[in-house]
Amino acid sequence: QVQPVESGGGLVQPGGSLRLSCAASGSSFSVDDMAWYRQAPGNQRELVAAITRSGITDYRDSMKGRFTISRDNAKNTVYLQMNSLKPEDTAVYYCKVWKRGLAYWGQGTQVTVSS
Repeated sequence: QVQPVESGGGLVQPGGSLRLSCAASGSSFSVDDMAWYRQAPGNQRELVAAITRSGITDYRDSMKGRFTISRDNAKNTVYLQMNSLKPEDTAVYYCKVWKRGLAYWGQGTQVTVSS
């Protein structure tokens, strides 16, 4: 059983930055793909960015240039560096990891962008 645990959310002013982390515990071997999703109130959950075990990345168009996904395979941890944050980035951010074809979700971390 793999359990992703997110951290790093909080309140930030528009234009500010945050770095989210997600550590996937319960696996003695490196997990496969890892990704960040987000869900704002009243909206569907949407993909923010994803990264393969070899480091190939993919981003939602609106995040390109502002968000950067990275990972540390030795720690089974994925990061999301978010810069130039906007109020519309306010959402619960979820980590999703895959291991041997199965997907595991974290509990989410709240990001609020407001002055």
